[in-house]
Amino acid sequence: MERHATRRHPPGDGLRRRVELPYEVAVQLSDGGEAGLRALEQHVDCDVFLRGNLLTLDGDAEAVQAAATVVRELETLAEEGHAVEAATIPTVGSALRAATRPVDVVSDTVWANPQRDVRVAPKTALQKEYVDAIRRHTITFGIGPAGTGKTFLAVAAAADALARREVKRIILTRPAVEAGERLGFLPGDLMQKVDPYLRPLFDALHDMLDPERVAAYLENGVIEVAPLAFMRGRTLNDAFIILDEAQNTTPEQMKMFLTRLGFRSKMVVTGDVTQVDLPKGERSGLMVVGDILRDVEDVSFVRFRRDDVVRNRLVQRIVDAYEQHAEDKPAELRPTAARRERRPA
Repeated sequence: MERHATRRHPPGDGLRRRVELPYEVAVQLSDGGEAGLRALEQHVDCDVFLRGNLLTLDGDAEAVQAAATVVRELETLAEEGHAVEAATIPTVGSALRAATRPVDVVSDTVWANPQRDVRVAPKTALQKEYVDAIRRHTITFGIGPAGTGKTFLAVAAAADALARREVKRIILTRPAVEAGERLGFLPGDLMQKVDPYLRPLFDALHDMLDPERVAAYLENGVIEVAPLAFMRGRTLNDAFIILDEAQNTTPEQMKMFLTRLGFRSKMVVTGDVTQVDLPKGERSGLMVVGDILRDVEDVSFVRFRRDDVVRNRLVQRIVDAYEQHAEDKPAELRPTAARRERRPA
């Protein structure tokens, strides 16, 4: 039976190429339907058909050659024991665009919890670069749009560092600034007040660790979750510290946070400079820190792009639409140069 995605490319004087796939690759691409083939066709510019283990690529000659390269990489992954599924295909495409071996990306385990059947690995070449930067540098900045895995991978790296006893504790913090609200306006004790701000960090922890272990770590201080204001005056030794939503820090707050760094500690700072919730006219510390620290040794900046979004594909289309809308605005309505992030040279 022939399986194929909906034809998108008109026939012409292009190229038709047939590739005989290993049986396991053909089965996984079929996926009981067309999910794998649709994913493949979404990431190449030619039509894709599968009958048995014979894959046909039909379209422009250059596009067919590029698609054949993707297929060969899928075969290599299968030969090395990696699952070939719909989610694997964008990873392969990302790695090839970055001139990186796809197997080096998908085989990098950032965190694994066999008891919960959890394995965290990069899904794009830039995510792999980010993970490597966290491992190599004392301070790493992950800057980019929502859905690029900045926070999730940082929490995974922190869990791994704790498990390896490279650090003694994990500290998770965010500025308590959301849509103009402040802690004092929320009901309850401190933990109930900060919960809405820090919930994404809790969610990432619970995705990786058993709930009982998270509760025990919180109780004995191995994991500390607190608003950024609570970092003032402290020196953080033997810790993996993550500052999330850093676009909502002022330059003064960013300096305060970075100077909390103690011995044998590591910091990861994440944020999206297109989603600043600071009061109008207030500068974002994340927007200016790149210029300030660009020549400082052992500090790394990784800047994600919209094609690194690894959530539902609709999220990437939403990011694209917002970026296009901003570009279409009249010049007088666009963010001023002072509010834009100035990238290091």
